[in-house]
Amino acid sequence: MNLWQNYIRPKNLTEAMETFANAPRPLAPIAGGTDLLLDLEQGRHSPVQTLMDVTSIAELNLLELRGDTLFIGAAVPVNRIVLDPLAVRHVQALTEACDLIAGPQVRNVATLGGNVAHALPAADGTIALLALQAQAEIASSASAAVPSSVNTRRVPFEELFLGPGKSSLKHGEELIVGFYIPIQKTLKVFVKHLRNEVEGAKTFRVSSCFKRIMRPQGVALPILNCAVWLERENDRIRDIRIAVGPGGGTPFRATHAEDVLHGQSATEKRIESAFEALLAQAQFRTSARRAGAEYRRHIVRGLFRDTLNSALERASR
Repeated sequence: MNLWQNYIRPKNLTEAMETFANAPRPLAPIAGGTDLLLDLEQGRHSPVQTLMDVTSIAELNLLELRGDTLFIGAAVPVNRIVLDPLAVRHVQALTEACDLIAGPQVRNVATLGGNVAHALPAADGTIALLALQAQAEIASSASAAVPSSVNTRRVPFEELFLGPGKSSLKHGEELIVGFYIPIQKTLKVFVKHLRNEVEGAKTFRVSSCFKRIMRPQGVALPILNCAVWLERENDRIRDIRIAVGPGGGTPFRATHAEDVLHGQSATEKRIESAFEALLAQAQFRTSARRAGAEYRRHIVRGLFRDTLNSALERASR
């Protein structure tokens, strides 16, 4: 039995919106297909009439600097992110996360947009993007009267998720174009010089790190993963973001732990207090294929401390 009847490959966003408006339903976008095709074959996804292949849309394949952000298109394969010099320089946590997704053959075709759209609370790329404070660019029809016209908007990354496997995207109407990730920038400060205030430039050291715990045989699914982004000034953490998966039904930011560390020196006592705050806020879940909630609560201490210390060490170089 055919898993679909129509296969359409739009060349731009306008054609994609036309496909949304006119192609036989049910319809599903596809890029690498490493999750979707398996779900269709194994009955975990409802049948589709039309597959819309988005890999020929130029905007979805870009990886470039745009002002003070790094833009990564939704159809960019994760292995390209692993190897790209811009990504390695500016979003190390994301390159580390992408390098752990499945095996080499899968990474060559699996896309960052697919990793996010699947809406799993412990997806490696998703957890890294959350810590890096990404914004998602979403395309939709600009007008019901002209369904082929295109409107794009940016949304905070966490607004994409409603629950395990549930995305806030309007099915068959909206498409992830890509992700904007803030990158390190030079901050202007005023310093005293010869009794006069003069404007000078100061760069605070920024770093990020991603680590995960998985089964020894290298099963692709993580038991736990963690991403940390921080900005450091000498021994003080000026700003920090921590994401842990799965810490709840949606990708989880450990905001209480961030509050404990924000503006503080990274002493052992402070790090332990941050961990206790993370443990109190997270809602670890039991998964038959991954691990139990109590086991995750037991092992998250080492993962959190290891990821945080690596990010601190990188920012001190």
